[in-house]
Amino acid sequence: MSLRQQQELETDYLMRSYQRKPVEFVRGKGILLYDDTGAEYLDFLAGIGAVSVGHANPRVTRAIQEQAAKLLHVGNYYYVEGRGELAKKISALLNNGAVGDGGGTVGDGGGPEQSGTSRTPSPTVGTGDSGSLPFFWKTFFANSGAEAVEGAIKIARKYGMRYLEGADMVVSARRSFHGRTLATLAATGQDSKRDSFKPIPEGFVHVELNDIQALRAMLNQGFGGRPVCAVLLECIQGEGGVYPCTEEYLLAARQLTEEAGILLMIDEIQTGFYRTGTYPFAFQHYGITPDVVTLAKGLGAGVPIGAVAARGKAADIFEPGDHGSTFGGSPLAIVAANATLDELEATEAGQHVAEVGSYLQERLKDLPFVAEIRGRGLMVGLELNEAIAESIVTKGLKAGLVLNNIGPHILRFLPPLVCTKKDVDVLIKRLQTIMERL
Repeated sequence: MSLRQQQELETDYLMRSYQRKPVEFVRGKGILLYDDTGAEYLDFLAGIGAVSVGHANPRVTRAIQEQAAKLLHVGNYYYVEGRGELAKKISALLNNGAVGDGGGTVGDGGGPEQSGTSRTPSPTVGTGDSGSLPFFWKTFFANSGAEAVEGAIKIARKYGMRYLEGADMVVSARRSFHGRTLATLAATGQDSKRDSFKPIPEGFVHVELNDIQALRAMLNQGFGGRPVCAVLLECIQGEGGVYPCTEEYLLAARQLTEEAGILLMIDEIQTGFYRTGTYPFAFQHYGITPDVVTLAKGLGAGVPIGAVAARGKAADIFEPGDHGSTFGGSPLAIVAANATLDELEATEAGQHVAEVGSYLQERLKDLPFVAEIRGRGLMVGLELNEAIAESIVTKGLKAGLVLNNIGPHILRFLPPLVCTKKDVDVLIKRLQTIMERL
């Protein structure tokens, strides 16, 4: 079906919740996408950071095909192959360079009552026995990042009820983004995304990112007399414009929450699974260990999957009936995620992303209109000194580039993690041509 036919059908039968670009993609390979006419594009968005190991990755494709021929769905009343193995891998990756005393008993592996800021992380890939690692992490599988954050919020609320005398406020940062359900919109620190859907659920308050004094005051005083049960942060605010936490701020957030017995929850939905290079997760660059981590996007390499992982008392807060999902942790999603993690390990993704990400930032300096470059690994934001970002995205599509802008001044780069320095060179050459003609 042609692009024009698809546009007509979607105009008539789909809700207008997206402003789609005028292209219909029909296949992909690695970092490349192809439209219905056969035209080729370099993909520097990767399904908004989800296609971690590249389009049509052979390992993931084979695993999905084999599983689809065996079993797609049975529901969470039953055990399925691979789910425990995937949770164990996630626990090991979350412990990759984790801090703590190495305790291995389920349920005593840390939490706000046990320090999470004691040493510098190690970059080694770890998918072995989590009993020999610092913490046991327990995972709940969902279908998306928003669902993962919903799960984290429920953990925080029940934790506050049980251990913090009913504390129920969740603190997050202004300009943050945590999802589009009503609760995750309430946690999101962007008024423009919430205003059309009032009344928004209560129990959320926002402070400026990297303002330690504001965070300390909120934790000490609560909000409107209501005490805080959790702090929810992105190490790098993706949808907000690729703004990173400072090391000082995140270390302070960990120390302050520990001292108050409050949960520190880190949203790794966009930053996780080597997106920021070297380590599996962005928080590991800062030498801290949170209590709850939300995951999605790169975990499934394009197959929908989300997860919330927790350690210590937070890991055991849910009881049967507290939370659930019809499709969460389905055989197909589990197989795709296991294959994705195996591929990331086999290709030493952390080192590769760190090298190519540094190269990308260096090459971006060669472009005109550059005001600032932010980010880490293959999660990079380019702030422009003129309001031309949207125009660059439009012209980029015609030049065979899949790009993304956040507002009029920021270009965001989230290519598949298989991106190479040669791909970066092609990107820069095409961007130079586009920008010189503006």
